[in-house]
Amino acid sequence: MTTRREFLKGSLIIQGAIALASAPAAIAQERALRPTPACGDNTQLTASQTEGPYFKPRSPLRTSLLEPGMVGTRIVVVGWVLTTDCRPIPRALLDFWQADDRGGYDNAGYRLRGHQFTDNGGRYRLETVVPGLYPGRTRHVHVKVQAPNQPMLTTQLYFPGESANRSDFIFNPALVLKVEEADAGRVATFDFVLKEGRQ
Repeated sequence: MTTRREFLKGSLIIQGAIALASAPAAIAQERALRPTPACGDNTQLTASQTEGPYFKPRSPLRTSLLEPGMVGTRIVVVGWVLTTDCRPIPRALLDFWQADDRGGYDNAGYRLRGHQFTDNGGRYRLETVVPGLYPGRTRHVHVKVQAPNQPMLTTQLYFPGESANRSDFIFNPALVLKVEEADAGRVATFDFVLKEGRQ
């Protein structure tokens, strides 16, 4: 039998797939549907990871990192930011940065960098491309997540089935995205679970 969490995850994946084909339609559907995640099946704190050498503050406010002429496999990442008792966190900050499809970071500007805030239901949605590989690392997306007036979590998200996962000494299987193929790219889900109060 399908659990409520599985049903809601499915709805997020469908919304992400729609976003790949039609962003306005996805936005309209997201505004109409504001589900609350089921509790009890995913309450472990999201693991922290190193920031790495390429973080830049003051990234632009945007939910899509895509730009005209950008090459690479498109992917939409969706999910919630939650407390340990599964309460969604509205207006949580998420700051993403990553390599391009060839493994290069833009350290002069803000290409493939951006921040956003969760909606009133604690949900986020990121449009980007699958990052490339560079020596010593598997594919990954960096992110900082912060609930209002709470400590910052710095971590990384990974991709399933990558051969480089085995040799990357930073890789953590608890941070692997759930990825599904869609007609225009890929759709991934990941929920961040944050500790409340001072750490």
